[in-house]
Amino acid sequence: MKILAISDPHGDYSKIKEMMEKAGDFDLAVVVGDITHFGPDEKVEELMELFDRPVLAIPGNCDQKSILKALDASKAVNLHGKAEQIGNIRFIGLGGSNPTPFNTPFELSEEEIEKALEGMVCSAENAGECGTIVLLTHAPPHGARDELPFGHVGSKAIQKFVDRVDLIVCGHIHEAKGLEQVGKTVVLNPGEASKGSCALIKLEEAEGKPIEVEFIEV
Repeated sequence: MKILAISDPHGDYSKIKEMMEKAGDFDLAVVVGDITHFGPDEKVEELMELFDRPVLAIPGNCDQKSILKALDASKAVNLHGKAEQIGNIRFIGLGGSNPTPFNTPFELSEEEIEKALEGMVCSAENAGECGTIVLLTHAPPHGARDELPFGHVGSKAIQKFVDRVDLIVCGHIHEAKGLEQVGKTVVLNPGEASKGSCALIKLEEAEGKPIEVEFIEV
C-alpha cells in the first residue's frame, strides 16, 4: 500500500495538487492535523475536494474542536478517537496535541491521550487480522521528532505506545521533519504541507517487511 502523508497545511492548500502529482500513484492519503489555522471549519471541504482517493484525517491543536463535525460531514474518514482496518493494516487516530504554552484550541491532557489510545492499541494487538498498526497523531511522541531548541516537547502518553505500533505519522513540530526508528516503531514527520513538504510511505502487506519512506518537496 502506498500512503501519501500530509501534515500542517494550516489552511494553505496551494501546493497539495502538485504534491499529489509528484507522489504519483498512491492508494490512500492521511492528513495528520492543523488542517486549518484556527479555522474556519469550512476549509475542511476545500481540502478534501482536492483528493480523488480515500483520505483518513485527524485535527491538530490549531484546529477548533468543532472541526470534528466538518470532518464527519466531509468525504474524508474522521479518524479522531477511532480505528479503521484496511486489509491487514489497522489505522488508529488521535488529533489535537498534548498541552502547549500557547493554550491552542485543541489540546488534550496526557491522561486523556493515554486513555484514548490504550483501548484502540490493545484491540489492534489482540486482533488476528491486524498485521501492521499505524498510529496517526498530530503530536509526536516524547523523544522522537519533537525537539525544539529548549528540549523535547512531545507527548509522554504517545511515547508509551512506541514499540507497540509499527509506524507513527505525526506533525505539529514544524522544525522536526524527518524519520526516526525507535525500537520497532518508525516515527515520521512529513513536514509542513503549507511549504510543499509531504512523504510517500510504502507498506507491504506481509508482516516484518521494512517500511519505506520517500520525502517529497514541491
